[in-house]
Amino acid sequence: MTELALNPGNPGLTLLNSLRRGAGAPFMLLSILAMIVLPLPPLALDILFTFNIALSVLVAMAVVNVARPLDFAIFPTVLLLATLLRLALNVASTRVVLMHGHEGTAAAGRVIEAFGKFVVGGNYAVGIVVFAILTIINFVVVTKGAGRISEVSARFTLDSMPGKQMAIDADLNAGLINQEQARERRAEVRAEADFYGSMDGASKFVRGDATAGIMILVINIVGGLAIGTLSHGLNFSDAARVYTLLTIGDGLVAQIPALLLSTAVAIIVTRMSRAQDLGGELATQVFRQPRSLAVAAAILGVMGLIPGMPNMAFLMFAVLLGAAAWLLKQRAQAAAAAAAAPAAPVATSNEPRDLSWDDVQSADLIGLEVGFRLVSLVDKNNGGELLARIRGVRRKLSQELGFLVQAVHIRDNLELSPNAYRVSLAGVAVGDGVVYPDRELAINPGRVFGKPPGIETRDPAFGMEAIWIEPQAREQAQMFGYTVVDASTVIATHLSHVIQMHAHELLGHDEAQQLLNGLAKTSPRLVEDLVPKILPLSVVVRVLQGLLAERVPIRNIRTIIETLAEHAPRTQDPAVLQAQARIALSRQIVQDIAGTGSELPVVTLEPDLEQLLQNSMASGGAANAALEPGLAERLATRLAESAQRQEAAGEPAVLMVAPPLRATLARFARASVPAMHVLAWNEIPDNRRVRLVAAVGR
Repeated sequence: MTELALNPGNPGLTLLNSLRRGAGAPFMLLSILAMIVLPLPPLALDILFTFNIALSVLVAMAVVNVARPLDFAIFPTVLLLATLLRLALNVASTRVVLMHGHEGTAAAGRVIEAFGKFVVGGNYAVGIVVFAILTIINFVVVTKGAGRISEVSARFTLDSMPGKQMAIDADLNAGLINQEQARERRAEVRAEADFYGSMDGASKFVRGDATAGIMILVINIVGGLAIGTLSHGLNFSDAARVYTLLTIGDGLVAQIPALLLSTAVAIIVTRMSRAQDLGGELATQVFRQPRSLAVAAAILGVMGLIPGMPNMAFLMFAVLLGAAAWLLKQRAQAAAAAAAAPAAPVATSNEPRDLSWDDVQSADLIGLEVGFRLVSLVDKNNGGELLARIRGVRRKLSQELGFLVQAVHIRDNLELSPNAYRVSLAGVAVGDGVVYPDRELAINPGRVFGKPPGIETRDPAFGMEAIWIEPQAREQAQMFGYTVVDASTVIATHLSHVIQMHAHELLGHDEAQQLLNGLAKTSPRLVEDLVPKILPLSVVVRVLQGLLAERVPIRNIRTIIETLAEHAPRTQDPAVLQAQARIALSRQIVQDIAGTGSELPVVTLEPDLEQLLQNSMASGGAANAALEPGLAERLATRLAESAQRQEAAGEPAVLMVAPPLRATLARFARASVPAMHVLAWNEIPDNRRVRLVAAVGR
């Protein structure tokens, strides 16, 4: 087969290869133009009409069998080409009917003659009625409904794009997906918006095609009567019979494929965006309720007993539906009995056991306590996904922060309310929330177009407005622009946020030693010369904790240790060493804050305020420096306003100060304006251009 396909001496196979390489669509467009301009013989019309019917059936079957609409994303283009082909055939057949219709009903080909004689029995009055009914069904019912659904779906899909993008970011931040999967899902969201936008326009093709079919029918009948009587000498009745039958046959042979494509449009725009087997979903959702089948069987049975009714047909379907209801009920009872079967008893010993040091448990470094209704979220046997999502959170944060995040110990706590959970660090609660495992959380990202019904609340991680909705309202909430996540994702995201905020508390001597051991495999002399010859491990730990407290990852451990080795002979003050490490990591710090652009927007302090703060630090020392309460309140307010303006402009909030002020103002900003990053001017890398956006005064 491959050799034949590559054989340049075979013209047919060369044409096939050209079509497969992308010349099919241009070839089809040129063929459509040729059909409009050039007269076609009856045999060519028969072939093309048959091809048109086959193409419509093929497209309709493809729409029914695809798992989701995006699997047939080329459908709007196919619909346009099929519509143009059908209209071109109408033009070509109209030319043949009007030029040769006086020769008989076979003048326009066997396909049109068959539809004019066999389908409507050769009676043009019946043909007109059948054509009118098909056109009404296509134009008024199918096409109008599909067009409305396409329009609404396109608008809601575009409106829900921000919410879907936020949901992808939430899953990425929770560690449920990686960067590659996030890119694929963002591309899928864009493709979905493009598809429904295209379908909104493509549905107009189908509606216009139905209108054109009616107009072509009227024009052909009037034109045929005029040409038959005036040009070919036919009497009025013969001209009406011949031209009307040909026109009806031509209209039916075009209207049936049009109805198929209109139905395909209606099916694909009413499908849900997620993958589903249409036949399987119909069978499952329509016939899964035994009570509904039993009621339908009873109604049909009563109708079958009424005298004068078609008793056999009604009673036969009543028996079938009743048998199906009985079988479904038996299956449901068997499944319930299997689920309620008692578990095998576990042998226990009543002998008392002496206490030991094993009974003394230390506080969990990272703990998660859940109420009894949330136990199902951590039970893998019941489909709980929380454990897997927490593992994803640990994996993602370990890669970002630069050290292994400890395991999360999960236990139930009957003292909590049934739907509550609590996150603790070293036994101290640092976060809590309430979730509903049977609902989903719709988070308002700031711009929504409606409000689904549910329980109003706030996102426990970031405090954003949110609503707990029923699972079946997910699509509606996303169309309104909400970000919708399940209960497991809510807890995992909250846990991720807590760990990020308290990462410096999770790094201890053991973790620091593991980092040094890993570095020693590639740079053994560097580690040996630093710890413990020059610096004790405790100082290294304090430097790493200080970096993590200021949201600086320590994954570039080699640069950090080299900086400590360079400056440790002159000082062992952790604050000074941390400042030097920040300078060495300046490219990483600025890139994490502002991305890879060449410009860095910054906010600065006015000279008099900066001088006041420097004098205060000079008199009280950096470690004991404190701001006067009134000044601190005004400074916090103005920094918060600057951060909000930067956020509204889509830019990071960065405060650039003199190096002696950076540590003090960084602690102040962490407590009062968490969104504000504080950098010293010597931490700006040479390849960045600073752009001043505001100056904060007192």
